[in-house]
Amino acid sequence: MIRLVKRNEILELSFEFALNIIEYTETLEGQRKYIIARQLLKSGTSIGANIKEAQNAESNVDFIHKLKIAAKEAEETEYWLMLCNQSKNYPSTEKIITQLISIKKLLTSIISTMKNKINYK
Repeated sequence: MIRLVKRNEILELSFEFALNIIEYTETLEGQRKYIIARQLLKSGTSIGANIKEAQNAESNVDFIHKLKIAAKEAEETEYWLMLCNQSKNYPSTEKIITQLISIKKLLTSIISTMKNKINYK
């Protein structure tokens, strides 16, 4: 029996992003840039964790709340990535920032759609 599983783009994107954050922060740790690496690892992997948690939300309002937390973590992650990108002796973050922008756009769209669907104020 073949069972079709519906694709969840935001989960897939955030998971792939988290893997890239792990790889990037390992590079930073190899260069002894521990503080930024830790901050980036926490916020960058938290995005997907909050999106995953939202999949089992207790209500539509709870779903929106969890995705808003993911969006806040995305903003913090973008800050750390921009710092790295502008700092001397840090590897480029342009590829990761591009991924993050896609995640942020999708999060914004999902949150907006859900708010309209439930007439959220």
